[in-house]
Amino acid sequence: MNIIYTRISSIVGQKNDRQVQNLKEFDYVVEDKCSGATPFFERDGGKRIEKMISKNQVTKISVHQIDRLGRNLLDILNTCAYFNKKGICIHFIQQGIKTLNADGTENPISKMIISILGVVAEMERNLIKERQAEGVAIAKAKGVYKGRANGTKESYLAFLNKPKVKLAIDYLNKGMKSVEVHKLTELHPNTISKIKKINQLINNEK
Repeated sequence: MNIIYTRISSIVGQKNDRQVQNLKEFDYVVEDKCSGATPFFERDGGKRIEKMISKNQVTKISVHQIDRLGRNLLDILNTCAYFNKKGICIHFIQQGIKTLNADGTENPISKMIISILGVVAEMERNLIKERQAEGVAIAKAKGVYKGRANGTKESYLAFLNKPKVKLAIDYLNKGMKSVEVHKLTELHPNTISKIKKINQLINNEK
């Protein structure tokens, strides 16, 4: 059975349309809606695939791109190694690479490419986190935020890492108005104003 695996974030508004084109090519679709930081076989879809493999129901799995498997290089490589050991080829559609050759042997070129792209993705995510942390520090230094508000347990870094907040930042960076962001994320207008202030500080310092 040729399976296509898709993963979308739990962030509001994300869709998997781009990942599930030409469905007639596949026998079965497995979709996860979760953070990419969740290890593959701890996801509902990953567990379902593992169960199907135990019943010898999977011959090939296709994934739109490498980061759908995970955000951690080691987890991605371990997942690929598991499928390789089972003799199941993973086809990464966007990158146009397959983990196994036609004769079932491991494709060393694909392993190298996966490693390189995985490292680049990790570096990009770490850079984003560093910029967010710098933004918080800059905001505090300029008096925009003076620390954790009384009666709350949430740090500002935790606030910026919330899925809806990150989505709002993305929309704002694309030039959307506060009203549009409010409708798309359902965040309170005051929260969006707060996001705009700190996001402006971050962008000014880049």
